[in-house]
Amino acid sequence: MAESVHLNRRGLLFVLSSPSGAGKTTISRKMLAADRDIALSISATTRPMRPGEVDGKDYHFVDVPTFKQMVADGEFLEWAHVFGHRYGTPRAPVEKMLEAGNDVLFDIDWQGAQQLYQEAGPDVVRVFILPPSMAELERRLRARNTDSDEVITARMERAANEISHWDGYDYVLVNDDVEGCFEQVMAILRAERMKRRRQVGLIGFARDLIRSVPDADTKL
Repeated sequence: MAESVHLNRRGLLFVLSSPSGAGKTTISRKMLAADRDIALSISATTRPMRPGEVDGKDYHFVDVPTFKQMVADGEFLEWAHVFGHRYGTPRAPVEKMLEAGNDVLFDIDWQGAQQLYQEAGPDVVRVFILPPSMAELERRLRARNTDSDEVITARMERAANEISHWDGYDYVLVNDDVEGCFEQVMAILRAERMKRRRQVGLIGFARDLIRSVPDADTKL
C-alpha cells in the first residue's frame, strides 16, 4: 500500500455573512460540528451578556473604554458598530491559529468582511448568503418571537443595505434549503483548502519528486 502524503497547509479565514435571519449562524454551527479543522473566531463586544451566554466562549464582553483602547492599540483585525454596540475581532488569537494551519470561521457583516480583506486579503474567503425572498426573511425573523415590530422593521431595513454589498464577496449563495446551502458552503471550504498558494509544502515536494528521477532533464 502506498504511503500517504501530507503537505503542510496555511490556514484560511472563512467569512460567512448574511442579513439577520438568512441562516449564517445556523450554517456556522453546522460547519463547526462537522469539521474539527475550523474554529470560530470569538469577537469582543460592548453589548450586554444575554442569558445563557459565556464570556470567552460566545463573546469577549468588554466595556466601551476597554474596546476603544483595544482599537487604539491596533488589537483588532476588524471592528464595527452594529445596532448600537461595538463588535471586533481580536488579532492575536486569529494569527496564531492561521500560522498553525488551522482555519478560522467568521460570522461578521459586510463591513467586517471588507476590513478583514484589507488586512489579510490572500487568506480570506468571503461567502455571502441571501434569503430566497424578503418576505421569507421577515417570516423567519418573526418566527423567532424575540423582537418587537420596531426591531424587525429595523432589521429588514438593515438587511436591504447588507444585501446591496453582495458583490464584495467571492461566493454568493441563496439559502432556500439549509442542508443544501450547508453542503455548498462545505464544498467551497474544501476547494479553497486545496488552492496551490495555501499548500506551503508543495514546492519542496514537487522538487523532490523531480530530483528522484535519475538524469531528469528538467530545469528546477
